[in-house]
Amino acid sequence: MNNMYKDNIILGIESSCDDTSAAVLINGKVYSNVVANQDVHTSYGGVVPELASRAHQQNIVPVVDKALKQANVKATDLSAIAFTKGPGLLGSLMVGTAFAKSFALGLNIPIIDVHHMKAHVHAHFIQKPNENLKTPNFPFLCLTVSGGHTQIVLIKSSLEMAIIGETIDDAAGEAFDKAAKQLGIDYPGGPLIDKIAKDGDEKRFKFTYPKVAGLNYSFSGLKTQFLYFLKEQSKSNSNFIEENKKDICASYQSHVVNYLLKKLALAIKQTGCKDIAIAGGVSANSKLREELIKLGLQTNCNVFIPSFEFCTDNAAMIAMSGYFMYEKKLFAKQNVTPQARINI
Repeated sequence: MNNMYKDNIILGIESSCDDTSAAVLINGKVYSNVVANQDVHTSYGGVVPELASRAHQQNIVPVVDKALKQANVKATDLSAIAFTKGPGLLGSLMVGTAFAKSFALGLNIPIIDVHHMKAHVHAHFIQKPNENLKTPNFPFLCLTVSGGHTQIVLIKSSLEMAIIGETIDDAAGEAFDKAAKQLGIDYPGGPLIDKIAKDGDEKRFKFTYPKVAGLNYSFSGLKTQFLYFLKEQSKSNSNFIEENKKDICASYQSHVVNYLLKKLALAIKQTGCKDIAIAGGVSANSKLREELIKLGLQTNCNVFIPSFEFCTDNAAMIAMSGYFMYEKKLFAKQNVTPQARINI
């Protein structure tokens, strides 16, 4: 490893849910991003916390080793280790936190505790070697949407963020997964609904928007509305779901996406921001990406969408957060503990 990199090599570790990931960032550029998925949860229709933490214990050492080798970096070259402090599943977070603390202690280098949702926003600043991608200008708006979170965030600087709208109950990602379960679609349901919806008529079935003031969302009532819709339709036709699955998926997906962007459009008016972005696992949804581009044209805003590999949970975004925090010397102490819930 060239000594010119010595002061700026960040190892990122992500273990907030069911993906174990490690990445290496050199001078702000990502040189490796390794993710180990956990197929064990598929048969349960959702993530089982205890199984997730056990799988993290098995995966973390080989994943970190692979990330270092892909980046052509030795452990002794590292400047700091960034890890996910929260939010997430506590057992999963504990594995990543404990590994980061012990590894850093042995190397005598600092640790950086990263907020998972801030890291999703920082995915927009990830650059690979020889890349010079356009990044959002501050301040900008980011709609962060995942299985556990739905937020409209005002990003004032690389480290200063404020939630100006969020779900008051369930997240959009969960709304997709629960609908998929009711339709007999395997977990994770969101990506499969997206795939099935491509051949469906999104205008066939209508749903109503939850009445929530300001920039906040609610998906609990929408999930209930969808359940009753399926039950009612199935009374007169027991094969209703199978015969209309494509149109149901397309209609429901379109409704959720329109609801998400309806509030974002309001946020654009209120803040005057000219750069808008999406982040989080649901930002991989093709309909959301397509409609966000349309919204950008309608509002004369610049649109930023992360590449697919940086939409879902990954360590490159953790390392990117770590990079910004390393510059400010915002290091954690060895007595830091993970938190299942943590505010931005």
